[in-house]
Amino acid sequence: MPLRAYRSEILYVTGDPRVDGEESIQHFQDGLLLIDNETVVKAGAYADLAKELPKDITPVHFKNAIITPGFIDTHIHFPQTDIIGAYGAQLLDWLETYTYPVEAAFSDPEYARDTAHFFIRELLRNGATSAMVFATSHADSVDAIFEAALEKNMRLYSGKVLMDRVADKTLCDGADLGRADTVSLIKKWRGKGRLGYAVTPRFALTSTSEQLKMAGEILRDHPDVFLQTHLSENHAEIEMAGKLFPDARDYLDIYERCGLVTDRSVFAHALHLDDGAFKRIAKANAAISFCPSSNLFLGSGLFAIEAAHEAGVQVSLGSDVGAGASFSPLQIMRSAYKVGQLGGYSLDPFTSFYLATLGGARALNAADKIGCFEPGAEADFIVLDYAATPLIERRMKAAKDLKERLFALMILGDDRVISKTYVAGALVHDRDATS
Repeated sequence: MPLRAYRSEILYVTGDPRVDGEESIQHFQDGLLLIDNETVVKAGAYADLAKELPKDITPVHFKNAIITPGFIDTHIHFPQTDIIGAYGAQLLDWLETYTYPVEAAFSDPEYARDTAHFFIRELLRNGATSAMVFATSHADSVDAIFEAALEKNMRLYSGKVLMDRVADKTLCDGADLGRADTVSLIKKWRGKGRLGYAVTPRFALTSTSEQLKMAGEILRDHPDVFLQTHLSENHAEIEMAGKLFPDARDYLDIYERCGLVTDRSVFAHALHLDDGAFKRIAKANAAISFCPSSNLFLGSGLFAIEAAHEAGVQVSLGSDVGAGASFSPLQIMRSAYKVGQLGGYSLDPFTSFYLATLGGARALNAADKIGCFEPGAEADFIVLDYAATPLIERRMKAAKDLKERLFALMILGDDRVISKTYVAGALVHDRDATS
């Protein structure tokens, strides 16, 4: 693809505003984003960059809108798409009642492919251009999600779920604890497009020490592979983990003993950790995916984001569909704000956008590739419509500044705000396109 130019208001961050201050907020009221092939050339003020444009290039002009990097969802379950919004359960009951039965259906490769393609379309429709995704314990489910993501050239991480006890026996791994399938899938998908493999033990309750140690060995032997799992989400879960691993000093220690806490590890939830556990996560340069929508929906608890920040933990945002009630990162930001309010602090909109963009990129060790508009970054970006709904349009007219506009978008917005989604420079979602 040749050089392209996009004119609009532009926003991205170069760091965490809580740490790096206002200097990290890059905002151009009348901006220009230059894309060459699949990467960013430069973003800046239109008045400055327009001088550099060849005469034969006319910028695409998005009026009454703002361009930002694509959102990054660091924890989501594609097999749970069909149970989103299911009524009435907390975590362990939710798994038994809804999750395990629906995941059993992914033994059918055709069903897995159909769900995966719908799931990818939903991510893009909601402005999520990258994601770390749970599949099921079926190797075919990993093939399905990678095939669907590769078709759109998305940066996406996934892996076969490892589980060898407690859960539905049809979902459990056999005598090799899932090693053969995991290693085979790594070899099959390594180096294809923008895909990455994530070793995926569901959580401590569904894996024996032997399986967790095996997962740690694979992580050690494949330095380009990530780890995703759940940590300390629910009080009943934590109590059961203590009984299953009586020698561990806490939930995090279960994973530490097996070599699973590294700078390539992303832990979902982490709701009920003390300051010491947060500091151990930070020391390992591991990351936490904050999933406020799911945590509220299942009644699991409130994430202590300030404590995590004070400990130096890298935090990002996850939708956790299907316990999370929406694919929309804007709605996840809204839930995060509410969690903060209940915890006695207000999460400002610049920090929220950081968590959903560069924060997610840092969690995935990809801050040089996604989540920003620095020269050479992959050209994943979205166009947010300031007139997406009559209420949003009216609210924008009363907003005094960028901070108010951003806050209104995250409180009032949803998929309708996402006018366009671009992945690696290519338009992959157009809200207003006619079929």
